[in-house]
Amino acid sequence: MKLLLITASAHEIRQIRKTRVINFQQVTMPYLAALTPANWEVEHIDEGQERIDFNIEVDLVGITFHTPSANHVYEIAAEFRKRGIPVAMGGPHVSLLPDEAENHADAVFIGEAEDTWKEFLADFENKQFKKRYEQKNPSSLINLPMARKDLFHRRDHSGGIMFATRGCPNKCEFCALAIMYSSNFRKRPVAEVAREYGSFEGKVIIFWDDNIAADPNYAKDLFKAIAPYKKWWSSQTSIHAGWNDELLELAAKSGCKQLFLGLESVSQISLDHANKSFNRVEDYYKIIKKIHSYGISVQVGIIFGFDEDDKSIFGKTMTFLEAAGVQNATFNVLTPYPGTPLFKRLESEGRILTYDWSKYNGRRDVVFKPKNMTCDELLEGFKRVNSQFYSLKSTGKRLSKSTAGLWWTLPLNLSYYFSYKLYGPK
Repeated sequence: MKLLLITASAHEIRQIRKTRVINFQQVTMPYLAALTPANWEVEHIDEGQERIDFNIEVDLVGITFHTPSANHVYEIAAEFRKRGIPVAMGGPHVSLLPDEAENHADAVFIGEAEDTWKEFLADFENKQFKKRYEQKNPSSLINLPMARKDLFHRRDHSGGIMFATRGCPNKCEFCALAIMYSSNFRKRPVAEVAREYGSFEGKVIIFWDDNIAADPNYAKDLFKAIAPYKKWWSSQTSIHAGWNDELLELAAKSGCKQLFLGLESVSQISLDHANKSFNRVEDYYKIIKKIHSYGISVQVGIIFGFDEDDKSIFGKTMTFLEAAGVQNATFNVLTPYPGTPLFKRLESEGRILTYDWSKYNGRRDVVFKPKNMTCDELLEGFKRVNSQFYSLKSTGKRLSKSTAGLWWTLPLNLSYYFSYKLYGPK
């Protein structure tokens, strides 16, 4: 039998991502393909790289997607179903809104899928599959197969994409992880992760983890295990990692070139109200300086639009980022994804402005009513910070604070500068 897996991305999202220079591909579908029985022939289309051929001859289509691509995916599904090809859906949006997704698919997957995917395929072959598959218990992360390397299609400057851990122990108001992974934070066996890490031919590996150092002892063991492969790697972690000298030293020795920190805001009151009070703004400078001291560059995630934010937040953020010498940053407009505590609160307050999921992109639209500025002021401030951060002036200020990764962060910043000039919002 033949299976087509699609990593979906709406046109608007692909346009937005053009400004980001580096867009690491998702590991979901190459990994799901590895879980598929050998009697299935599997193809993968990553819409970030290639177009969908609706005339392809397959027995089944599987699609994974995030909220801003939902409308687009429902159109894709309609096209295949019109041709008599069943469509299965999974991913973040399906887990958040299964009832909606179920109206557009032959089968939907809620939450994790290690066990339910195999169950579904067996049911499909027997022509008696169910409409909904929900994994009630957390998946075992032991003896997992390696993702299918032949199904990674995107040219994203990495030599390999993988994961070591799943989920995050924190429960921030705006984050969907706690909804998707109710079982919280879990880890793959270190030896199995190291084996997959070493199996990639490329030099640069991306750990697609939400918080790779959430368990410091596990992270230390992992870094020791991957160090002999002499590769470079990057991942995401909470700021707690910045206090742990032993962890940072092992990370650096194992090849860590950059850590992504979800700072979210330079306003402590915003963090407190978003259930992220473990981030202490007063510690940001010290943590970033410590990470830099190990030769590791820092990329931060910043969100604008918290209830406590007014128009001054944009200038305060730029001042901090330049003074701290942050090498890279990802900026987002606060987006209340359906099913999250933030969405439920804003909806109860009558502040959700649209249910058009295509506008839940975090960069071009504001989908709720801010408290201390207008939607236009929020969006304009967001655009201004993006432009200022990757300007030549700001790049010079920031990169002069630390030489960590300068040989590659300088070219990357210049690439973002030119990319934003070409593709950024006008």
